[in-house]
Amino acid sequence: MFSHVMVGVNDLEVSKKFYDALLGTLGVPPGVANKNRYFYRGPNGTFAISTPINGEPATQGNGATIGFAVQSPEQADAFHAAGVAHGGTTCEDPPGFREGPSGALYLAYLRDPDGNKLCALHRPPKPAAA
Repeated sequence: MFSHVMVGVNDLEVSKKFYDALLGTLGVPPGVANKNRYFYRGPNGTFAISTPINGEPATQGNGATIGFAVQSPEQADAFHAAGVAHGGTTCEDPPGFREGPSGALYLAYLRDPDGNKLCALHRPPKPAAA
Protein backbone atom coordinates (compact mmCIF):
# COMPACT_ATOMS: atom_id res chain seq x y z
CA MET A 1 0.00 0.00 0.00
CA PHE A 2 2.81 2.45 0.86
CA SER A 3 5.89 3.19 -1.20
CA HIS A 4 7.73 5.01 1.60
CA VAL A 5 7.46 6.96 4.84
CA MET A 6 9.47 10.15 5.38
CA VAL A 7 9.76 12.18 8.56
CA GLY A 8 11.16 15.65 9.03
CA VAL A 9 14.18 16.12 11.27
CA ASN A 10 16.07 19.17 12.47
CA ASP A 11 19.59 17.77 12.75
CA LEU A 12 20.15 15.34 9.90
CA GLU A 13 23.37 13.81 11.25
CA VAL A 14 22.03 13.30 14.81
CA SER A 15 18.94 11.66 13.34
CA LYS A 16 21.03 9.51 10.97
CA LYS A 17 22.96 8.10 13.94
CA PHE A 18 19.67 7.40 15.73
CA TYR A 19 18.02 5.68 12.75
CA ASP A 20 21.17 3.79 11.72
CA ALA A 21 21.20 2.20 15.19
CA LEU A 22 17.43 1.76 15.45
CA LEU A 23 16.84 0.28 12.01
CA GLY A 24 20.07 -1.72 12.20
CA THR A 25 18.29 -3.88 14.81
CA LEU A 26 15.88 -4.83 12.00
CA GLY A 27 18.68 -5.69 9.58
CA VAL A 28 18.26 -2.49 7.57
CA PRO A 29 21.55 -1.05 6.26
CA PRO A 30 22.65 2.50 7.21
CA GLY A 31 20.91 5.39 5.50
CA VAL A 32 22.02 6.41 2.01
CA ALA A 33 22.44 10.16 1.45
CA ASN A 34 20.53 12.05 -1.22
CA LYS A 35 20.86 15.84 -0.83
CA ASN A 36 19.22 16.79 2.49
CA ARG A 37 17.80 13.29 3.06
CA TYR A 38 18.78 9.77 4.05
CA PHE A 39 16.97 6.72 2.70
CA TYR A 40 16.71 3.37 4.48
CA ARG A 41 15.67 0.59 2.14
CA GLY A 42 14.36 -2.71 3.43
CA PRO A 43 12.72 -5.66 1.72
CA ASN A 44 9.23 -4.28 2.39
CA GLY A 45 9.60 -0.56 1.81
CA THR A 46 11.59 2.60 2.28
CA PHE A 47 11.89 4.88 5.30
CA ALA A 48 13.50 8.31 4.94
CA ILE A 49 14.53 11.29 7.04
CA SER A 50 14.78 14.81 5.66
CA THR A 51 15.22 18.37 6.73
CA PRO A 52 12.06 20.19 5.60
CA ILE A 53 12.41 21.53 2.06
CA ASN A 54 10.50 24.71 3.01
CA GLY A 55 13.26 25.72 5.44
CA GLU A 56 10.91 25.68 8.45
CA PRO A 57 11.71 23.61 11.56
CA ALA A 58 10.61 19.97 11.54
CA THR A 59 7.78 19.11 13.91
CA GLN A 60 6.24 15.75 14.80
CA GLY A 61 2.70 14.90 13.83
CA ASN A 62 0.37 15.07 16.81
CA GLY A 63 -1.39 11.71 16.97
CA ALA A 64 0.88 10.16 14.33
CA THR A 65 2.80 6.90 14.91
CA ILE A 66 5.11 5.07 12.53
CA GLY A 67 5.06 1.32 13.13
CA PHE A 68 7.88 -1.06 12.25
CA ALA A 69 7.15 -4.80 12.01
CA VAL A 70 9.57 -6.95 14.01
CA GLN A 71 10.05 -10.71 14.15
CA SER A 72 10.06 -11.25 17.92
CA PRO A 73 9.67 -9.56 21.30
CA GLU A 74 13.47 -9.69 21.63
CA GLN A 75 13.88 -7.75 18.38
CA ALA A 76 11.34 -5.18 19.62
CA ASP A 77 13.33 -4.82 22.84
CA ALA A 78 16.59 -4.37 20.87
CA PHE A 79 14.89 -1.75 18.64
CA HIS A 80 13.66 0.13 21.72
CA ALA A 81 17.01 -0.09 23.54
CA ALA A 82 18.97 1.08 20.47
CA GLY A 83 16.63 4.04 20.08
CA VAL A 84 16.91 5.10 23.72
CA ALA A 85 20.71 4.66 23.65
CA HIS A 86 20.94 6.97 20.62
CA GLY A 87 18.91 9.96 21.76
CA GLY A 88 15.34 8.65 21.70
CA THR A 89 12.97 8.64 24.65
CA THR A 90 10.61 5.92 25.74
CA CYS A 91 6.91 6.76 25.69
CA GLU A 92 3.61 5.13 26.58
CA ASP A 93 3.88 1.89 28.56
CA PRO A 94 7.15 -0.07 28.77
CA PRO A 95 7.70 -2.61 25.96
CA GLY A 96 5.51 -5.65 26.42
CA PHE A 97 2.45 -7.62 25.39
CA ARG A 98 -0.91 -5.86 25.20
CA GLU A 99 -4.28 -7.40 24.53
CA GLY A 100 -6.44 -5.88 21.85
CA PRO A 101 -9.42 -6.76 19.70
CA SER A 102 -7.18 -8.69 17.29
CA GLY A 103 -5.33 -10.58 20.04
CA ALA A 104 -2.02 -10.12 21.81
CA LEU A 105 0.59 -7.76 20.36
CA TYR A 106 4.09 -7.05 21.62
CA LEU A 107 4.65 -3.27 21.39
CA ALA A 108 7.63 -1.03 22.11
CA TYR A 109 7.06 2.73 21.74
CA LEU A 110 9.60 5.53 21.69
CA ARG A 111 10.15 9.00 20.26
CA ASP A 112 13.06 9.94 18.02
CA PRO A 113 15.26 12.98 18.80
CA ASP A 114 12.69 15.25 17.07
CA GLY A 115 9.68 13.79 18.87
CA ASN A 116 8.36 11.54 16.08
CA LYS A 117 6.51 8.62 17.68
CA LEU A 118 7.74 5.16 16.63
CA CYS A 119 6.56 1.67 17.48
CA ALA A 120 8.06 -1.79 17.08
CA LEU A 121 5.20 -4.27 16.69
CA HIS A 122 5.35 -8.05 16.91
CA ARG A 123 2.21 -10.00 16.12
CA PRO A 124 2.68 -13.56 17.41
CA PRO A 125 1.19 -16.35 15.31
CA LYS A 126 -2.27 -17.40 16.36
CA PRO A 127 -2.42 -20.85 17.94
CA ALA A 128 -3.75 -23.57 15.65
CA ALA A 129 -7.39 -24.46 16.21
CA ALA A 130 -7.92 -27.70 18.09
